[in-house]
Amino acid sequence: MSKIKAVIFDMDGVLIDAKDWHYEALNRALNLFGFNISRYDHLVTFDGLPTRKKLEMLTREQGLPAGLHRMLNDLKQLYTMELVHARCKPVFQHEYALSRLRAEGYRLAVASNSIRNSIEVMMEKSELKGYLDTIVSNQDVTQGKPDPEIYVKAMSILGVAPEETLVVEDNEHGIAAARAAGAHLLVVQETTDVTYANIQNEIQRAESVL
Repeated sequence: MSKIKAVIFDMDGVLIDAKDWHYEALNRALNLFGFNISRYDHLVTFDGLPTRKKLEMLTREQGLPAGLHRMLNDLKQLYTMELVHARCKPVFQHEYALSRLRAEGYRLAVASNSIRNSIEVMMEKSELKGYLDTIVSNQDVTQGKPDPEIYVKAMSILGVAPEETLVVEDNEHGIAAARAAGAHLLVVQETTDVTYANIQNEIQRAESVL
């Protein structure tokens, strides 16, 4: 019987309450050129996608010039980091959860559709980086979520099989990626749902059906 050996976390909306930061930063960049993403579209369509994918969709749907993609991507990252430095702080329940899991021998990772620099800075400012065995960003794969590649790569680096892995996710693109990768899944609605107790309950539930 397999046991859960690793827990892989999405970042935005799971470990960091940063969904609105990405929304604000991208719209700030888009507004310079007369474009905008509505909050409804952000929540229903764009949430959890890499910035480059969002820009491709805006080009198809709103006529955003493709030649602006690189500049908009760079501006969005700049504005996001301003918000990260202003707002990203340690959260006790997340530090407690990861420290307990690490002490109990679980391998831990973050697999996020964000770029590596954003993940590294957010994990440092939230004081979670020291608990992680690896970080996988959208720059480490050819396809972001909902493609399973990011979770398959994380499991490969950690040396675990899908049935030995629990993924913690919050949005439909990440949920689809985790399911396609074959991992067990804990779906959370808010960052406050990411607690040691909730994770251990899901580990025990997963192991009871293995």
